[in-house]
Amino acid sequence: MARIVVIGAGMGAMAAAARLAVAGHRVAVYERAATHGGGVGRFERDGFVFDTGPGLLHLPAVYRDLFVKTGKEPLERCVGMSQVDPASRHVFADGTDVSLPNASRAGVVRALNDAVGPGAGERWSDLVNRAREVWDATRRPLLEEPLREDHAALGQDPYPAVRKRGLFRRRGPVTLASVAERELGDARLAALLESHALAYGLDPRRAPGSATVLPYMEQTFGSWYVSGGVRALADALYERCRARKVEFHFEAEVVRLLEEDGRAAGVELADGSVAEADMVVAGVSPGRLAAIAPGAAAKPQAPVPPGRFTVFLALGGARPDGVVHRTVVHTGDRAAELAAVFGDDDRPAAGRGSGSGRGDYRPTVTVLRPDDPATRPDGGHEAVTLVATVAPHGRVDWADVPTADGFADRMVDAAAAAVPGLRERLLWREVRTPADTEAAVGAEGGGVPAPVLAGADGGFLRPGNATPVPGLHLAGGFAHPGGGLAHAGMSGALVAGLIVSGADWRGSQ
Repeated sequence: MARIVVIGAGMGAMAAAARLAVAGHRVAVYERAATHGGGVGRFERDGFVFDTGPGLLHLPAVYRDLFVKTGKEPLERCVGMSQVDPASRHVFADGTDVSLPNASRAGVVRALNDAVGPGAGERWSDLVNRAREVWDATRRPLLEEPLREDHAALGQDPYPAVRKRGLFRRRGPVTLASVAERELGDARLAALLESHALAYGLDPRRAPGSATVLPYMEQTFGSWYVSGGVRALADALYERCRARKVEFHFEAEVVRLLEEDGRAAGVELADGSVAEADMVVAGVSPGRLAAIAPGAAAKPQAPVPPGRFTVFLALGGARPDGVVHRTVVHTGDRAAELAAVFGDDDRPAAGRGSGSGRGDYRPTVTVLRPDDPATRPDGGHEAVTLVATVAPHGRVDWADVPTADGFADRMVDAAAAAVPGLRERLLWREVRTPADTEAAVGAEGGGVPAPVLAGADGGFLRPGNATPVPGLHLAGGFAHPGGGLAHAGMSGALVAGLIVSGADWRGSQ
């Protein structure tokens, strides 16, 4: 039985802690904040309840497996879960309005043909079929196996792009934007495709064609809502850890990794105390890792990814029947939005850019309207969350109140397309910017990591779960296989596998 210290109580770190405890290890978690969950938080006011992180769960099988492997109670006995149907509604700049059914390929084809025009659904379906090839090629090496030292093959894009024929056919790297242009033939379908990348903080102009796997996963495995909000999933995982005798220490900031004979041997806390360990798991951002364990940090450090700007709306009046849970209101100026979020330079790595990010563009806004009594004081009110991907704090001073308020105003204006009478129903609003995210979870600039992708010479990979420091492993969104709820859970499984089965472990069969 080994003593294992886990730095951070985010979803990936807790997933690793639960699995390691079940394997018979003594696990202690040290978290700088006052609570668990990392970016999966909750805001409550006047009987209204909002998720501060993701609002929906994709690939629920990751957490089903986690709960089965760590206890007798399956996931659905710990939290209520339901599929969201329609999966999403999309309102485009020209007024086109389409609702896409959940996990129904044929239904999506019909909906797009009806809303966009004959053949639109088939073009989208053909693209998703090609994205399945990406899924089949990368599922194991990207999601189910530790990142190999020789991962050159993952630098190649597995998307089988359709190229234009002819003497003057366009050449160059296949990006998600070029896939949209060449294969979809409609600005609305292009916006639909690129919105999946943007939601994860990926620039479609630079993300490889393999990013088509994102809508493939959502359309194939569905979108799921957790009763009471996704924070309830974090609570359930925390309770599962406690049931497996994981120790939690909150408001306990780790400041230094201790080493002995070149191996991780514990951690030093901000109060000067020491927690000895045989192994350490770090679920922290790159900047914090560099400060705690310089020898384990990636060199050079990756750019800070985009952040999330969130507006919580308390509305008077009941939620109307038949309202779609998630609506994406697309921007009317895609170029301005991408320049503001990512900058205008054309270096290939995700998140780079020198633009100010402060233009007065109207962003793409995701509107979440859960039909959940737990989120509102009574049936005469409704809790609505607005989310937009934005430049990280630092490139924009999101702590500046006029800047934040002005952006929130534009988000509310956009959301009116999804919520009729929004301004008249609004009781109050609460704003959360990347500056708030940085303060809450410690991630530089409030950046939110994206899932890993194959292609672009490995520019969209994350550091492996094993580090150059023996005995130190990485979990969470800033490590392989990247960000997102499902990917964080996978990182915990990978770390546990490496610790329990050794460095030669190659993943679950």
